[in-house]
Amino acid sequence: MENKKDIRALTQEQLKEFFVKNGDKAFRGKQVYEWLWQKSAYSFDVMTNISKQTREMLEDNFVINNVKVDQMQRSSDGTIKNAVRLYDDLIVESVLIPTKTRTTACVSSQVGCSLDCRFCATARLKRMRNLKPDEIYDQVVAIDNESRLYFDRPLSNIVFMGMGEPLMNYNNVLKAIEKITSPEGLGMSPKRITVSTSGVPKMIKKMADEEVKFNLAVSLHSAIDEVRTSIMPFNANFNLESLREALEYWYAKTRNRITYEYVVWKGINDGQKDIDALVRFCRFAPSKVNLIEYNPIDDGEFQQASNDAIDKYVKTLESNNIVVTVRRSRGKDIDAACGQLANKKV
Repeated sequence: MENKKDIRALTQEQLKEFFVKNGDKAFRGKQVYEWLWQKSAYSFDVMTNISKQTREMLEDNFVINNVKVDQMQRSSDGTIKNAVRLYDDLIVESVLIPTKTRTTACVSSQVGCSLDCRFCATARLKRMRNLKPDEIYDQVVAIDNESRLYFDRPLSNIVFMGMGEPLMNYNNVLKAIEKITSPEGLGMSPKRITVSTSGVPKMIKKMADEEVKFNLAVSLHSAIDEVRTSIMPFNANFNLESLREALEYWYAKTRNRITYEYVVWKGINDGQKDIDALVRFCRFAPSKVNLIEYNPIDDGEFQQASNDAIDKYVKTLESNNIVVTVRRSRGKDIDAACGQLANKKV
């Protein structure tokens, strides 16, 4: 049978209905669902508590479009980057970031990206398609397996900071998180998941209305509209005033602190006026700032700011009682650091 349906697109109830319709018991649907999600089965043959005849029926009707780790690279600092091949041969990248106390999965949500940030390698790829919930889920499973194999501990955190803008693939990202956090899936706490967005106000409000439990990070990089538009052109449509309003709404609804991801570049946003604007932007809702080391993407247009400029940011933010962390990049030697994911092997 050509064009078989991907079985992981079915809900547990739909699976139960399929089995009843085909003369079997409804509980068979629950068994198969557990194999697909809790046990991450990528073949019907491994479903050993189901008869061979039933497995053949599943094979005749469905496929499991699981992802495959096409290439794994290990950095000198322990970071692992996966080039993940999708069922249609497109490639995305995901990253395992280890520390002494935790292992974080950085996962992708789109093939390419919908937005046009000038400092990001992924943005130079056209958006080819959104990832499906199971493709996002599979990235997490692969990194969890690698964490157990290489670091002898399960995955502890997930960040949606890989390829793509998560809020431009809103429904699939939320369905993936639902599976990741469900007892019927990986059972991870939503508090260990962070969705990072470049700032899509309408979708931030939608998340707030749906009372999501995961954390929100915003790639801000400037709190001055003209500067932000020059480095993130879509800001002309989603400007800082509309972003601020959406984030105020988010905090009022969720009471969850906002994290701002912020890269400081030489000659672009390293002046006192840039620092003062960020302080003002942080004041309308409880927030923290992650100052991120810049990772070049070959052409030299953007350059890391001086240590003095970073220190000035830190001192000013701290003196205004704003929590700030300087994040050193991991995996730069394998192009796995923030902003570097670009499928160079393809």
